[in-house]
Amino acid sequence: MNSMLNDILLEAKNLKMYFPMTKGLLKRKVADVKAVDGVSFKIKRGETLGLVGESGCGKTTVGRCLLRLYNPTAGQIYFEGEDISKLPANKIRPLRRKMQLIFQDPYGSLDPRQSAGSIVGEPLLIHHLVKTNSYGDYRRRVSELFATVGLDPSMVGRYPHEFSGGQRQRIGIARALSCDPSFIICDEPISALDVSIQAQIINLLQELQEKLGLTYLFIAHDLSVVRHISNRVAVMYLGHIVEITNWRELYDNPLHPYTKALLSAVPIPDPVVESSRERIVLKGDVPSPINPPPGCNFHPRCPIAIPDCRQAIPPLRFISADHEVACIRV
Repeated sequence: MNSMLNDILLEAKNLKMYFPMTKGLLKRKVADVKAVDGVSFKIKRGETLGLVGESGCGKTTVGRCLLRLYNPTAGQIYFEGEDISKLPANKIRPLRRKMQLIFQDPYGSLDPRQSAGSIVGEPLLIHHLVKTNSYGDYRRRVSELFATVGLDPSMVGRYPHEFSGGQRQRIGIARALSCDPSFIICDEPISALDVSIQAQIINLLQELQEKLGLTYLFIAHDLSVVRHISNRVAVMYLGHIVEITNWRELYDNPLHPYTKALLSAVPIPDPVVESSRERIVLKGDVPSPINPPPGCNFHPRCPIAIPDCRQAIPPLRFISADHEVACIRV
């Protein structure tokens, strides 16, 4: 799989997603919610890019734009070398086979009126991956998908309420795999699960990546989880990416003050180390994406901000070969 890492599978260039705010009966536009405001990154084939940040920073919106569930306000999305940001609706369906999504909520993402087998098998019928007149092929493929994610194939007739949270998430993973995709967006897939189950799902995702050559965008707010599954990590704040590097460099040498604050909040199971390290507490609240502050969005809460930080939005720039930071103080 190492040879595959030299190939760029997906690239976002200056991606923006603004949601209009309206007022009154005539739905007059009064402002834009700048959920994603100029995000750029690349994902190599076969790797996992972790996307982390506080709730509401735009992580999930980025994922939905990449899948074209949202039509981006501006920017380009290149998948396998093709610009898909402006594709018409009739050309998006073939794209769905290659790009799939694992949802955050294993309870709300499954139809309670469908059996687990029909949930996993529905994409096979939609994309004509099995012969419609061959029930045996359909049943065989669904059983294979259940076994792949560690579920007993005899459970295909059960309904979602008969499964535990971890089992439901495995059903969601099997559904994502049914189309044989090359790229999967994992939208906080373990945040709603017990801690003991989280490790099992992370291990399953890693095993599937090794076995099937999958590429992941792993969205999370827990840096300790992202560390175990990601090759590289992008840190996001209020619609902007402020730092991108490999996971080891991020933990050993964080450069952006926001990244340092996030890492200082991750508990370490060693009382000696925990008592000796500095805890960075950010002041104030996250600014509104409707009316972001001028210049660097982080400057109102930044402990090292200077007047120049208010002048312009700092671009991502290379500090080393594989380390980009958006901060003029670095």
